[in-house]
Amino acid sequence: MTVEYLSEDQIARYGRFAGEPSAQELEEFFRLDAEALEQAAAKRRSHNRLGFAVQWGTVRMLGTSLSAPAEVPSGVAEFVAGQLGIEDPSCLKVYPERLPT
Repeated sequence: MTVEYLSEDQIARYGRFAGEPSAQELEEFFRLDAEALEQAAAKRRSHNRLGFAVQWGTVRMLGTSLSAPAEVPSGVAEFVAGQLGIEDPSCLKVYPERLPT
């Protein structure tokens, strides 16, 4: 990505949350549509369902995925977990971990 036209502040903020998203931003970027709900439901474990859905919304909002998806603002994890019926959004911290196969 060419960044010559971006300010230093814009470069530093790229791909990061600048704080808790507003209620409008949560609805706009993290409201799961039928296809996203179906894809998330195909994941076996709750942390995988939540991690997938958080990344889906993050790409929509920031234009990129996060290398550490568990670092999303807590409001994002709670909003998405509620849509998936996941009671404990803190399970997201397990998402990047993978057991050897």
